[in-house]
Amino acid sequence: MIDKSTIFALSSGRPPAGVAVIRISGPRAGAALEALGGGRPQARRAHLAMLRSAGGEAIDEALVLWFPAPHSATGEDVAELQLHGGRAVIAAALAALGEVAGCRPAEPGEFTRRAFENGRIDLTAAEGLHDLIFAETEMQRRQGLAQLKGLLGHKAVDWRAQLIAASALIEAGIDFSDEGDIPAELMAPALDTIAALHGEIAALLAGPSRAERLRDGLVVAIVGPPNAGKSTLLNRLARREAAIVSPHAGTTRDVIEVHLDLAGYPVTLLDTAGIRMTDDPVEQEGVRRAEARAAAADLVLWLVDASAPRAKASPPVGGAPVWTVRTKTDLVAGSLTQGQTGQGGFAIAAGEESGLERLVAALAGAAQEFLGGTESGIISRARHRLLLQETAGALAAALAAGDKDEEIVAEEIRIAVRSLGKLLGKIDIEDVLDRIFSEFCIGK
Repeated sequence: MIDKSTIFALSSGRPPAGVAVIRISGPRAGAALEALGGGRPQARRAHLAMLRSAGGEAIDEALVLWFPAPHSATGEDVAELQLHGGRAVIAAALAALGEVAGCRPAEPGEFTRRAFENGRIDLTAAEGLHDLIFAETEMQRRQGLAQLKGLLGHKAVDWRAQLIAASALIEAGIDFSDEGDIPAELMAPALDTIAALHGEIAALLAGPSRAERLRDGLVVAIVGPPNAGKSTLLNRLARREAAIVSPHAGTTRDVIEVHLDLAGYPVTLLDTAGIRMTDDPVEQEGVRRAEARAAAADLVLWLVDASAPRAKASPPVGGAPVWTVRTKTDLVAGSLTQGQTGQGGFAIAAGEESGLERLVAALAGAAQEFLGGTESGIISRARHRLLLQETAGALAAALAAGDKDEEIVAEEIRIAVRSLGKLLGKIDIEDVLDRIFSEFCIGK
């Protein structure tokens, strides 16, 4: 059963803050405003009011806004309170709302869930809103906003409508072939629609899938022998003491992760244990984890201490590109410094920024290349790709059946429509019947 209770929650950031926003949604939202003394102001106009508890005690002077259904964020009656952002003020306002009959605190994500259930947004937009809220870089923000505004959702709605129209033609030809007002040739235009949509979706699936990785970003593993300067490099790239630096080998045992924003692209750095042969079981586990994370990374930085004898260890074997970084070059006379490259690599030294700047610029370029085109990447989640693959597969099966078996074509279209319905979060088997009744005047 649909929950008809009225929900409320703090919608702004953690207090204390200059302003706190409390949102109320549901059939008792107007009553909640009246109970707190704010009245029910003109729709979508800010109104200054003194909010009071059930006992009449003043809570705070606040701006009150009223958004009657269905023209609101959730599709229900919505009220918004903009108060001073002190903890005690917020607590008193929430306590007063809790005393209003039919009102309760909202569950996590419940406002967005109601917006979805009331048709204000589809599932791809809800996912875009989630990505927008948790975006840490400029590119993540752009992708989340694009999905929220319907980058994929609008296309899926259009595809689904076209398939429903094609299905209506075929279903009418199957079920009402003896009716005089049903066109004789229904399969050909339906197959044309199916072919066009299959080509469009297949081309989308064949394109780069890197937009799906934007939330995780480029994963870079910093790997090398003990005391090669891995933790020092991590700290310098992070601009903070994220890892312990020690001259003693084996200091780093577990993998340390640091998230960076490089030119608007997310990059995750992994500081790993020094790779060497050891009898210490704990260090052995650290080496095993280092090798596993390096094998799964998108890029490996292999650090070599330029001041030490040539290391016997070699970069981990894997599919990721490996960049060689010579460290501590300031300790070697005549060594490459100031960021100059060795053979296809980089050189850095303590206290010198030029080498680090060149490495950072290269990492930003690698992230841009790896995640390139994500602003226009329509498929941003594995769920999107899976359901579009199901849709394309069903359309391919319908085309293979052609005009030889109308029932198979009709069933494959139903599968495709359901897959797009799952993508949008909308599955309604009445859509085909509605289209038939409206266009073919069934039951006149």
